[in-house]
Amino acid sequence: MKILISTDIEGVAGVTHVEQTRNGNPEYERARAWMTDEANAAIRGAFAGGATEVIVNDSHGGFRNLLLDRLDPRAQTITGKPRYLGMMAGVEQDCDAVYLIGYHARSQSTGVLAHTINSFAFRSVRVNGAELGEAGLYGALAGEFGVPVALMSGDDVFLAETAPTFPGAIGVETKRAYGNTVCTSLAPSRACALIEEAARAALPHVRDLQPYAIHGPLECELTTQTPGQADLFCQWPDMQRVDGSTLCFSAESMRSLVRKLNCLSAMSFMLR
Repeated sequence: MKILISTDIEGVAGVTHVEQTRNGNPEYERARAWMTDEANAAIRGAFAGGATEVIVNDSHGGFRNLLLDRLDPRAQTITGKPRYLGMMAGVEQDCDAVYLIGYHARSQSTGVLAHTINSFAFRSVRVNGAELGEAGLYGALAGEFGVPVALMSGDDVFLAETAPTFPGAIGVETKRAYGNTVCTSLAPSRACALIEEAARAALPHVRDLQPYAIHGPLECELTTQTPGQADLFCQWPDMQRVDGSTLCFSAESMRSLVRKLNCLSAMSFMLR
């Protein structure tokens, strides 16, 4: 059985401030080590549960965060960008299930460092009327490949938001959110122990899970943080302006929809 582990950083135990998520400062270096430790815990648990192959997708920021020389050598790693499938790259390689490790709540929620894809540019993302965060968007992308989400870890707000989307998936709470940059966190070692056990326990039940699917045609409504960002995004010919900060577009699949969102995210750097 092949498992894909998609690793973000905002939901990792101990991470509570944006400085811990951005390259160029000592706090980031410590946080990326904690991120690597949680990935290793998921790898160990997956193999203990019977996995025959594990792929780890480095899914935060520039997708170059994991300390590869500290990663369990039994796993393969997807690192660097751009990628067509973004945080879910690797799911196309005949995977049986996805583990979401270190994920966070969607934009405008009360979760720690909550955002959706790009905190500078995106205020909300709705697909066929349902507001989705990164877990929902990429979980639906995995669903197009027939792959279910079996495990997810992050803060309590993320788990409460995401659990209805992935019934049967195991959730590991690494911290409790008390604001955007405030939490009560488990010790990193305790979080790793819980993730390892959950990763082991999830594997025998993978065949019982249903992939999360959003059936087309797909309509995406994107609300930007400012009207200027909507001005920029609507330079793309098939974007339709709804109001000052809202635009919409159609997509034939989640693969196409996610690629468009990631292209818009990249465009937004023109306005930084």
